Amino acid sequence: MKLGLDIGYSGARLDLPMEAILRAEALGFDSIWTAESYGSDVFSPLAFIAARTSRIRLCSGIAQLAARTPANCAMVAQTIDALAGQGRVAVGLGVSGPQIVEGWYGQPWGKPSARLRDYVEIMRRIWRREGPVSYAGSEISLPYTGPGAAGLGKPLKSILHGNPDIPIYLGTSTPGNIRLTGEIADGWLSMHLTPDSLGAKLKLLEEGLARRGDGRTIEAMEIAGNVRVIVTEDVRAALDSAKATIALYVGGMGAQQKNFHKDAMVERGYGEAAERIQELFLAGRKEEALTAVPDEYVDEGALIGKEPRIAERFKTWRDAGFTVLRIGNPDAASMEAIARIANG
Repeated sequence: MKLGLDIGYSGARLDLPMEAILRAEALGFDSIWTAESYGSDVFSPLAFIAARTSRIRLCSGIAQLAARTPANCAMVAQTIDALAGQGRVAVGLGVSGPQIVEGWYGQPWGKPSARLRDYVEIMRRIWRREGPVSYAGSEISLPYTGPGAAGLGKPLKSILHGNPDIPIYLGTSTPGNIRLTGEIADGWLSMHLTPDSLGAKLKLLEEGLARRGDGRTIEAMEIAGNVRVIVTEDVRAALDSAKATIALYVGGMGAQQKNFHKDAMVERGYGEAAERIQELFLAGRKEEALTAVPDEYVDEGALIGKEPRIAERFKTWRDAGFTVLRIGNPDAASMEAIARIANG
């Protein structure tokens, strides 16, 4: 199982952890993962990191569909890939949520599954350069002929002869979209999953894979998991340190009636806690929301404790079917330890 360093998106100030990124490359980490929400974007940091590194893969996790057209996303990805050395870029895509899509990008929520399908197909056609790109999708079409069109658009072919095989991973969580991932993508970016909860989702991926015509199997799919790694003797403090992020996402990262992070917590059997966290967070009682996060929920989705305990639990993640673990901003000691464990 490969390791990825997940640096997320910025806070109030953009400060890339270049020391950690360079150390990750030296330790043999497979990939660097960036993100975007409604501040820093997902691709600019990858271009900067590409100039400072030589081998490590450069992955968006995730690029929001509403942030850019599929043509622009394809252009940015193939440009960075060409600058970095062909074969280093992978594009992780996701729809985000309606609060961001409509509230930040000013676009209709629409039909996410159809939009994902159209988006991926347009990107692949651009990269393959088999001819000028013409595509009639239910959500996205090229050339555009809808309201306000001048009627002068024509199919075009990328001037840049880029990498035609840039991998596309989808960050999906609903059964239909997980099946769609198996059908059209090269990998899956899972959300809030643990070794115990992955198996049922892999069955959905396999159902999607059965619809493909290229013979791809589950063994050829990249399956990424997210995990926090903290080497420590103070397990209590480490568990508590992870709760603020969980409370934010479960409690406030989405509308009350549509929050994918809360739904994931409910699905893992923590429905009562999820309801309480959201209730407290939306009432402005954020510290109480934090303390309402169960220790067990944190521990199931993390590798926390002394190195022998982490090593033993690492095996369960590997054996469950994850192919890459995205480690969220570990400290130096934890990064060194997980590299030893993964390479041992």
